[in-house]
Amino acid sequence: MKILLLGHKGMLGSDLGAQFRYRHEVIGMDVEDIDITRSEECQKVVREIKPQIVVNAAAYTNVDGCETAREECFAVNAEAVKNIAEACRGKNITIVHFSTDYVFDGTGGLPYREEDVCNPINVYGASKLAGENYLRTLTDNYILIRTAWLYGAKGKSFVQTILNKAKTTNKLTVVNDQTGSPTCTRDLAAATELLIDKNVRGIFHVTNRGNCTWHEFAKRILKEAHLDTIEISPIKTNQLQRAALRPAYSVLGMQKFMTATGKTMQPWQLAFQDYYQHLTGRTCCSA
Repeated sequence: MKILLLGHKGMLGSDLGAQFRYRHEVIGMDVEDIDITRSEECQKVVREIKPQIVVNAAAYTNVDGCETAREECFAVNAEAVKNIAEACRGKNITIVHFSTDYVFDGTGGLPYREEDVCNPINVYGASKLAGENYLRTLTDNYILIRTAWLYGAKGKSFVQTILNKAKTTNKLTVVNDQTGSPTCTRDLAAATELLIDKNVRGIFHVTNRGNCTWHEFAKRILKEAHLDTIEISPIKTNQLQRAALRPAYSVLGMQKFMTATGKTMQPWQLAFQDYYQHLTGRTCCSA
């Protein structure tokens, strides 16, 4: 199939491109090629390329930055989704779009299901939910994938932050009152292709299996990097004084994904081990 991949240079987009290119014709575009916040540009690109699938991996992901850049955040995470959906209407084009665990408020204690009520507590989550609503209102021909705590070989991530800090200090502090599911972008890319192959539609939660706190994840990162002699102390979220609130519990339930595909995602611990070995040139991670 012909796939238009938006945001193809980003952390997720680069792994999606690598995954898709084995079996599909991929046309990758990024900010220098298209301004997805402009409706006419989306219309023109879709009209000229005539893709069968549009995969939108572009997003404004600076969670704290969104609090003060609300207009830009909503332009990329919401209005752009509207533009893409309108450009694809009536053309039998499937849209694959990515959203976030941050559409939930984190007050629950059980993994969130796709049909659970959304109640974002920060601007980033609100913008992603607005994008979801545009997509769901304008088309039925979509795969909406909510994911969480992404890390990959490109771009900024918690993993790279911890590894970089470990080079300059022997003491770290990491929050231990937020729980979620670290997710390798290579695993997510493979799962995305699987959902496309199954010709499903609707909302799906996709993360690596299991959950942990950021503190537990940091400990695993340092252990895999043989840096576990570094002292890592747990702290509470409110001690950081971050601009944006974070949900305390944002684990996503994946029963719907497993039912649709007959597959399960690998545990986050194994996914990170595979990722780190790939990062250091020994092997690669897979779904």
